[in-house]
Amino acid sequence: MKTTPGDGPRVVALVPAAGMGVRLGENKPKAFVHVGGSPMLTLAVQGLIDSGSVDDVVVMVPAELVAETQALLPVSTVPVHVVAGGAERTDSVRAGLAAAPDATLVLVHDAARALTPPALIARVVDALRAGARAVVPALPVADTIKSVDDTGAVTGTPDRSGLRAIQTPQGFDAELLRAAYAVGTQATDDAGLVEMLGTTVHTVLGDALAFKITSPLDLVLANTLAALRDTPDTAGGLDPTRAGVTAS
Repeated sequence: MKTTPGDGPRVVALVPAAGMGVRLGENKPKAFVHVGGSPMLTLAVQGLIDSGSVDDVVVMVPAELVAETQALLPVSTVPVHVVAGGAERTDSVRAGLAAAPDATLVLVHDAARALTPPALIARVVDALRAGARAVVPALPVADTIKSVDDTGAVTGTPDRSGLRAIQTPQGFDAELLRAAYAVGTQATDDAGLVEMLGTTVHTVLGDALAFKITSPLDLVLANTLAALRDTPDTAGGLDPTRAGVTAS
């Protein structure tokens, strides 16, 4: 059952938004590129607020953009704080953790997953509140995956039935995530750092709309979906194919 902010553990969402996103081909930090007329960052934060599952949001942006970022963020009863991020994503998450010392549960959410449905965010928080210490949204892999060597020659074909594409927000017990970051190792996502501590990471149902806007084609898709969502005769009815996995 979905709980509300203020009931039990304190949930703080961290939104790293300091990266330039070179692959997107824009001359500004990726989180500030518009989708459907609004910056990705604005949409991502609004989704967190609309989930009804977070007590605070901390956004980490380039130091020179801290002052102007506040004006881009939704006005809400949920406090949204803006702090300076770092050169790398891990530096930004560390800055966010430092700005949320009273957090009991922490979400880390990519601003580039701007269309993430609030219901997905709530699922992650509900799993944390139910006792999981690390939770990630996951989708089955549709493509055949090949492993290759340095020359590009195929070395194997893993069984995709056991593979998942991982999304955000990723949710953690706050002390667990702090411990993972204290080790100083590297991983491609926050859950990877937690896995290195030997902690089990659980999955919940992902959502096709939570895709990461990384390339120009992704941006075209996001703008198209945003336009459909905002059209009166489709608003509230946008329901693309959504494949998922059961919680584990």
